[in-house]
This record gives sequence, structure tokens and C-alpha cells, in this order.
Amino acid sequence: MDGIIAMLQGKAGIFLMFFAATFILERLFPAARPGVAAALGRMADRLRRLSKNLAFAGLNAAASPLIVIPVSAAAAQWSLDWRPDWFTGGAALAVDLALLDLWIYWWHRANHRLPFLWRFHEVHHLDQFLDSTSALRFHVGEVVLSALARAGIILVFDVPLASVVVFELLLLIATVFHHSNMRLPPSFERFLSAIVVTPAIHWVHHHALRRDTDSNYSTILSVWDQVFASRSATRRTPGLEIGVEREHDRPFLALLLRPFQQKNLSDSP
Repeated sequence: MDGIIAMLQGKAGIFLMFFAATFILERLFPAARPGVAAALGRMADRLRRLSKNLAFAGLNAAASPLIVIPVSAAAAQWSLDWRPDWFTGGAALAVDLALLDLWIYWWHRANHRLPFLWRFHEVHHLDQFLDSTSALRFHVGEVVLSALARAGIILVFDVPLASVVVFELLLLIATVFHHSNMRLPPSFERFLSAIVVTPAIHWVHHHALRRDTDSNYSTILSVWDQVFASRSATRRTPGLEIGVEREHDRPFLALLLRPFQQKNLSDSP
């Protein structure tokens, strides 16, 4: 248990350093800028958006030790325990990471296809500009549902808690990276995109056009969209409209309550 606690502390430290570095770099070297037409109210709008995204981050940070970690730990403890003794080390970790990344691809796709899950996931997509803080903007209900769904994978496939912690760190880093507004050299990003999800891939997923929103579901490895034919042919441009088609962003409390509103309960994704 002491080893797991040390891993969790290390995970938090590495993530915070990566997030801080990305937050600074995307402001020094932005790939896209907020619209010039909103220049007069731009600073106030930016601060409101930033505080909103950080408020979601705070809720999810509180939910992690109260719900997410205990659910994952319990699932690992009560897993089917079928793994042979020789299935350990780096090879086993690589298999676990690929399995969990494949799972989150299908979980993400389900969040777009199933109306109940979309009620929560839509909160993430209603952000109308992308940067590293967008990676923190998930409804706490979605975070809890994701932890519960992942517990089934941990149980059935006998995934060790250490593998889950490593995957969560990679997941957080990948999510911050591909939501970031950091300008990358085009040739370097093309090279990276053959392996992992980059901003050029994921920004299309946030395009306020439904056919693009329902594409590019991969989170860490970019291969899953190719394998399962969900890769969009749309290319990212600096002026790509971000958000949800025919919808607009809302204040924090309205977003928190949105999945439970009667109108949204009858909406289809």
C-alpha cells in the first residue's frame, strides 16, 4: 500500500508540472487566438472561462480520493485473479496500458452515442475555446460513471492497481496535451500523430459540427480511430469553430445542473 501511495503522490507531482509547463507554453506560442471581435470583453471572458474550468477541476480532484481511487482499488483487490505468475513486468504493463486505452476509446465513443452519457459529456464539449484547462473540464458525474465502468474492466482482466495508476498519469498528460493550444512544428506534429493523439487530431473532435464531434475518439494512441473507422478527414485550422452545434456555453452552476434538466433529459446526442 505504501508503494501505491508513493505512486499516487508521484503521479500528482508529475501531472502538475506537465500542466504548468503546457499552460505557459500555449500562451507563449499559441496555435489559435480568441476572436478579435470579442477584444473589448476578452480578458473578462477569459477569466470567467478559466475560473469555470478550474472549478470543475477542483470538484474532480475532490472526487478522486473519495470515489475514483477507492473504486479502482476495490476492483483490483476483488479481480478474478487469473493471471499466470510469469505475466509481470514491462510486457504486462504494456498490455494493461493498451487494454485500458482501448477501453477508454469505446467509453468515449459511448459517451457520444448514448443519450444518458452524453448529458454529462456535453459539459466538456460546450467549452468554446480549447487550451490545457479544457482537459480539466469534465462533469463530476462523468468522472464517477467512468470510474465505475472501468472497475468492470479491472475486475474481468485482473488489472493491477499499479497499472491503473500509470495509465491515469499517461491519460492526464495525453488529455492536457491534445487539448492544448500550443503551436507545434507541423512536421513534428505529423510525426507524433502517427503514434499518439495530437491537438491537430483532437481539436477536430471539438469542432462545432456534429459529424466531426462524433469522430476522433482516441485518447492516447491514435491508432484506434484508424482501426475502427472513426477518424475524421477534416483538418484543423486556426479559425475552427469549437463547441456543440446549435448550443452555447453556460455559467458553472448551470453546467453542473444541465445533465439533470428536463429539456436535456430528452435530448439525443
